[in-house]
Amino acid sequence: MHADNETTISQLKERIRSFADARDWEQFHSPKNLGMALASEAGELMEHFLWVDLEESRRVCDDTAKRGLIADELADVLIYALRFADVAGIDAAEAVFTKMARNEERYPVEKAKGSSRKYNEL
Repeated sequence: MHADNETTISQLKERIRSFADARDWEQFHSPKNLGMALASEAGELMEHFLWVDLEESRRVCDDTAKRGLIADELADVLIYALRFADVAGIDAAEAVFTKMARNEERYPVEKAKGSSRKYNEL
């Protein structure tokens, strides 16, 4: 079994790359196509929460019958995001840490804590 605390992003990228290479799918994995696939899978993830309120959405995640389906959709989102990063030559960890640093500047704790406003509205 694999766990977040035992698996690196590089290992995930390699696993996804190997899967695609074995099937000769590199020809289809352009940034455009991967971006579109990512958006499509994000939509499929969102479908599980359509028409439910905030509290019910938490219960949906706890429902054992739905949890596996939600995990599958989340996996698809992550797979396409990591494949996109791999194909585009983007270091995913660096991108996340760089973006988080920018977010810390845009959303200082003293202004953003407890607020859902966008940074330009704080």
